[in-house]
Amino acid sequence: MESIQAIKQRFGIIGNDHKLNRAIEKAIQVAPTDISVLVTGESGVGKESIPKIIHSLSHRKHGKYIAVNCGAIPEGTIDSELFGHEKGAFTGATQTRSGYFEVADGGTIFLDEVGELPLPTQVRLLRVLENGEFIKVGSSKVQKTNVRIVAATNVNMFEAIKKEKFREDLYYRLSTVEIHLPPLRERKEDIHLLFRKFASDFALKYKMPTIKLTDDAVSILLKYRWNGNIRQLRNVAEQISVIEQNRTITAEVLRSYLPHVGNNLPAVVNNSKSESDFSSEREILYKVLFDMKSDLNDLKKLTMELMKSGNVTEVQKSHEGLIQKIYGEDEAEDAVEDLEDLEVLSLPENRSLPEPLPEETLEDKYHFAEDVEEEETLSIQDKELELIKKSLERHHGKRKLAAQDLGISERTLYRKIKQYDL
Repeated sequence: MESIQAIKQRFGIIGNDHKLNRAIEKAIQVAPTDISVLVTGESGVGKESIPKIIHSLSHRKHGKYIAVNCGAIPEGTIDSELFGHEKGAFTGATQTRSGYFEVADGGTIFLDEVGELPLPTQVRLLRVLENGEFIKVGSSKVQKTNVRIVAATNVNMFEAIKKEKFREDLYYRLSTVEIHLPPLRERKEDIHLLFRKFASDFALKYKMPTIKLTDDAVSILLKYRWNGNIRQLRNVAEQISVIEQNRTITAEVLRSYLPHVGNNLPAVVNNSKSESDFSSEREILYKVLFDMKSDLNDLKKLTMELMKSGNVTEVQKSHEGLIQKIYGEDEAEDAVEDLEDLEVLSLPENRSLPEPLPEETLEDKYHFAEDVEEEETLSIQDKELELIKKSLERHHGKRKLAAQDLGISERTLYRKIKQYDL
C-alpha cells in the first residue's frame, strides 16, 4: 500500500493539513474494494483527485475511468449519455449509442455533482447500484454492467433529501463510505504553500520571474475567506503573475485582486433554512388575517349604523366608500339593495330593542325558544306580505309607486312579488 506522501506526489496534491491527510488515507483504504464512495466538499476543493486515487489503486486500474459532470448535461439527454439509446428512440437519435455505463464496464465512473441529477435518472442509477442492471433509452432489453461508482457533490444532501430533490435510498447506496475534503479557509497552513506552488508553475509556464508576497500580503492571504477555495487561489496567482510588472507583491496590490476583501470576516452561518423557506408564506398569512380583521371591523361599524338609524339610504350616502371597500365596486349596488330588504323589517322609531331576559327566565323558558322564534318570523312575514298587497292595491299595481310608498327599491319589490307569488 502506497503512503500518503507518495500519493500526494503522484497526483500533485499539496498540503499537510490533517483533514486532507485523513481524506487521502480513507481513499487509499477503500480503493481495493468495490464499495461505492461519496466525496463531499465545497466547490473548488479538489474533489476530482479522490476518485482518481481510488481508481488507480483498485483492481480496476486497467479498466476505463470516465468522469461525468452531471450538472453540465441537459436533463433531456442525461439518460442517453449515461445509459445509451436505441436508434429512433427520440428525435435526432439516428443511430444506436452506447452509454457511459456500457463503455466503462469493468472500470470506474466518477459522477461529479451527483446532487444535480434529475429524479427519474436517480431511479435508473439506483437500479445500477443495486444489481448492475440498466436499460437503454428506447429499448426493453435489460443489460448488465460491472462498474465502480464514485460520486461527488457540493450540495447539502440532507437538505436536498428534505426538499425531495434527492432520493434518500440512493444517498445511502452512494455513501457507503463518505470522504470529506475541507475548505481552504480551514487549511490555513496550506494557503501560502499552495500560492507559492502556483506562482512557481505560472512563472515556468509564461517564462517570467516568480512573484513573491511581502509579510503584510501573506497576512491578507491567510485572513481571506476563499469562497472559491483552491480554484480561486490558483486564478488569483495566475492573474498577478501575468499582470504585475513588479514581482514583489504588497498587501495593497494583493487586496486589489481579492473581491470584497472587507466583507470576508468570519461569520456565524445558520445552515437551517426553515425560517427563510416559510417567512414569505407567513407574511402573506399575516396580511390576509389583518385584512380580514379590518373588514370585520368595517362590517361591525356598518351594522351598528344601520341599527341606529334604520335608514338604508342615509347610511349608503354617508358610508359609500366603506360599502365599496367591503363589497367592491361591482357588487356594492347589489349589496345596498339587499340591505334595503331590512327596511321593511326595521323597528319603529319609537320602539327600542328589547331588554335581555334575566338569567333565571332564560333557563326556565329555554325549551320554548325555537317555538317563539318561529312564531315571530311567521308574523313578520305576514305583516310584510300584507303591507306589499295594500301598497300595490293603493297604486293599482304600479310597482314603482308602490316601492316608493314602501321605501324600498323597485328591484327589491319585484323580488318580493316573486317570493310571495303575488
